[in-house]
Amino acid sequence: MLPSRPGLIVFDLDGTLVDSAPDIAQAVDIMLGRLGLPRAGEVRVRGWIGNGVEMLVKRALTGVARPEGEPPRFREALDLFMDAYAGHMCDRSRVYPGVMDGLAAIKAGGFPTACVTNKHSRFTQTLLEQLGLAPYLDFVGSGDQFGQHKPHPEPLLKTAAHFGVAPAQSLMVGDSANDAEAAHRAGFMLALVPYGYHGAVDLAALEPDVVVESIADLPGLFEVP
Repeated sequence: MLPSRPGLIVFDLDGTLVDSAPDIAQAVDIMLGRLGLPRAGEVRVRGWIGNGVEMLVKRALTGVARPEGEPPRFREALDLFMDAYAGHMCDRSRVYPGVMDGLAAIKAGGFPTACVTNKHSRFTQTLLEQLGLAPYLDFVGSGDQFGQHKPHPEPLLKTAAHFGVAPAQSLMVGDSANDAEAAHRAGFMLALVPYGYHGAVDLAALEPDVVVESIADLPGLFEVP
């Protein structure tokens, strides 16, 4: 259970609210094809999501999880990806089951809500609006709007400050090690979902306060009617 009733609930986007991997993978493969490189495929791309668009492109160009420096043709590849993804952002991306019901109950309960993502702002708001999630979120923070990406605590701390809520009274809801590390470093409470893009990581090792099978189960943790 959570140590206290949250005064702010912050959600990750990709892998927590939305399964966006099919469209991200399609854009990666379009980018690679235009560079004359072999396709990566959705299975591999799922393991590359979560650290922002620049890291995604570096991983796609090198095939390694922690590339150093800028690989050849990086800037060209980045532009190609951005254009490809802009044209295919909502072809197959879907809201995870239970998300809409959970968000509706949380908003009805009067909780302030935010989405904090490493996704570029060029895509975040459009994706939220097209999938019907925007009305449930009071604040949206994208990767390029902060000085640091998650797992750095800055995005969460600045979001809590925006609402005037203490970090210890704020809840991060995510799916990955990045979300967990950001929450712990920021002093947030942490809820994790078992789906998403955490790969083979054991969720228990990420030390969440709670694991919820669905966002629909989240309101029951703080007695939302």
